[in-house]
Amino acid sequence: MTREAKIRAVQIALTLTCFEFFGPVVRDYHPSHALNPDWVGHARVHLVWMLGFMGLSGLANLYLIWFRRPFELRNLWLSAGWQGCNLGGFWIAYLLVPHYEGAITVPGLHTHVFGIDENVLAFSILSGVMVLAMAFLAFGVEPQREATDA
Repeated sequence: MTREAKIRAVQIALTLTCFEFFGPVVRDYHPSHALNPDWVGHARVHLVWMLGFMGLSGLANLYLIWFRRPFELRNLWLSAGWQGCNLGGFWIAYLLVPHYEGAITVPGLHTHVFGIDENVLAFSILSGVMVLAMAFLAFGVEPQREATDA
């Protein structure tokens, strides 16, 4: 596989994981979340702020992955790190649910697949794809770069 093909594979994987930014924007600007009159207004402001940040982060990541010129591998690393922060934020929220009395599943809104909450399943898959993308970038693309630099 050529270096260009390996880079393309990483770009595709990072594009797939980039959708993690857009899912909550679509799902959470909804009567169950941002438009929920039972939520404190200030909490809704923070949610919409977070959704705006996530949407803009998704666009910025797509720019880094596909459009930033000149192309540099560090753009892919920056995107992977940025996306890793977003994935890590989900896992922190998930692990701390008992501490702040949160809920991963909203009854009637979220579903379970094979007994697993859709959010946990989706973020597990995205985390796996991210690990593969970073491993491929580190061990598949970077060694070829070092060989061509010599």
